[in-house]
Amino acid sequence: MTHQIHDLIRIFDESFYQAYNSKLIKGQHEPVYIPASIETPFHQIVFAHGFYASALHEIAHWLVAGEHRRLLEDYGYWYCPDGRNKEQQLEFENAEVKPQAIEWALSIAAGFAFNVSIDNLNGAQTCRFSFQTRVHKQVLRLVEEGFSERTDMLLKALSEFYGTPWPLTAEQFEWQCPEEFLDAV
Repeated sequence: MTHQIHDLIRIFDESFYQAYNSKLIKGQHEPVYIPASIETPFHQIVFAHGFYASALHEIAHWLVAGEHRRLLEDYGYWYCPDGRNKEQQLEFENAEVKPQAIEWALSIAAGFAFNVSIDNLNGAQTCRFSFQTRVHKQVLRLVEEGFSERTDMLLKALSEFYGTPWPLTAEQFEWQCPEEFLDAV
């Protein structure tokens, strides 16, 4: 299956532009969320370099953000770039569990491969498998308890477009931590 970014942009815009005045924008550099302003009358979810995975990740952040946060640049969140020390990296991972769980669900609905991101190539390393275990537990909790209305709407639209099974089930999120890393989890 081929994943074209223009399809994802269209699906997102058809789902949310009218009701939320928000558009998915292909960016050239780092991702950013920019609320509507005099210069641009709609909210912009700008994803990096036209990458499909980046778009899904940035959409996930938008889906997590509440109404107030969607009025703030980058949702008003703290962000420490690549090169984080161990404490900063753990704080980053704590903030990323839910967005990456939602990204995983979006990926499944779109039939697209998902990979967790610890996004710290030049900083202190933590156990990627420990983080993925946390993300996995979160996505299973969301499947069991239900997604937000906006998330559910987009999941259904992606599933319909890509012809993936609906509704999502826990079995679609099969993942097992490699045995040699179980002590780190």
